[in-house]
Amino acid sequence: MKVLVTGGTGFAGREILRELHRAAHEIYFLSRRGHSAVCYAIEEEFSGELCSGDVLDSKSLPEACAGMDVIIHLVGIISEVGRQTFENVHTLGTQNIVKAAQKTGVRRFIHMSALGTRPNTVSRYHKSKWAAEEIVRNSGLDWTIFRPSIIYGRGDGFVNLFAKIIRRSPIVPILGMGQTKFQPMPVESVASAFVKALNKPEAIRQTYDLCGPKTFTLNEIVDEISTALKRKRLKVHVPFALARCQAALLEFIFGKLLHKPPPLNRDQVLMLQEDNIGNGKPAAELFELKPGSFREGIARYL
Repeated sequence: MKVLVTGGTGFAGREILRELHRAAHEIYFLSRRGHSAVCYAIEEEFSGELCSGDVLDSKSLPEACAGMDVIIHLVGIISEVGRQTFENVHTLGTQNIVKAAQKTGVRRFIHMSALGTRPNTVSRYHKSKWAAEEIVRNSGLDWTIFRPSIIYGRGDGFVNLFAKIIRRSPIVPILGMGQTKFQPMPVESVASAFVKALNKPEAIRQTYDLCGPKTFTLNEIVDEISTALKRKRLKVHVPFALARCQAALLEFIFGKLLHKPPPLNRDQVLMLQEDNIGNGKPAAELFELKPGSFREGIARYL
């Protein structure tokens, strides 16, 4: 199949491209910056072909979509800067790529959402993800929506962040009391689900949680990372009220002054106050996923 991937240069995107390559699909990937070192590496490693385009520029998308059998839409952000807002990237970007698919006759559309996405949520991140899901559901395309939990693997932005802190500091700051629950999922399993969905007609017009078989609190995740690194560290819990103030300050400094995504934002603080768990069994059974042990998984790359 000829597959166009948006967000293919990101952490999960690279693994999905790798899985597509293994399955002998024709790979095309969207880039708004043109050729870069990452794009050249993708072209060489996966025999991928770059398509110039930006999900925020609707006029740039039909040419990239023309002739494709499938679009895998992965574009997403966790922090905002400039035009790269949750509403623009998640909602408007999805609307633009869906319209391009409709215009060019692409039927199959596989969409990456996020675990915790639902109506009446409190965070703007999840609100924008829900609006994007509604656009996909109402598109008339043969869609499948995936909602991954925290994705871990070489190059991830969650486990590696804590690993960096644990390596450098005797103290690990944790927002709240660290009792928020998660079901981490290896990036290889996420990629496998996306690619296997291409040949699963029963996955059409279905939404699947992609989450690991075991639930961990944030405290337990930090302990698992510490164990993998063979380090003992003191966990210091930061009250959510203080974390919100810190996040607001970081948003101002990074977003307004440095024009960079802040390392912490108020939406992340909100999301850390609710459990991030789901039902991964339907996806595991249909796509034959075997995520394996979180401890063994992170030990392989930490």
